[in-house]
Amino acid sequence: MWEFPGGKIEPGETPEEALRRELVEELLIDVEVGKKVVTTVYEYDFGVVTLTTFYCRLDEGEPTLTEHVAVRWLAVEELPSLEWAPADVPAIDKIRSDFRAVHA
Repeated sequence: MWEFPGGKIEPGETPEEALRRELVEELLIDVEVGKKVVTTVYEYDFGVVTLTTFYCRLDEGEPTLTEHVAVRWLAVEELPSLEWAPADVPAIDKIRSDFRAVHA
């Protein structure tokens, strides 16, 4: 399944700082973290995951995989073409809704 990059928040970090750090570590890119999309709480077999998704702007770098198998850039209308991890689905729905509202 597909999911957005990210990871755990370290002590003393804000969610935005954690996301910037994780994107440097996982994709070797620098981003500007923008508006929060949504926070989702989802219970998997292994435990409960709280996932907060943010809009980001790529400031520097080309995504280079350091921990993942694949990466894809998609247009908003292409997002439903992938099988998303359940915790990410509400973010996909909100992104699509936001896009439709702006482009209505």
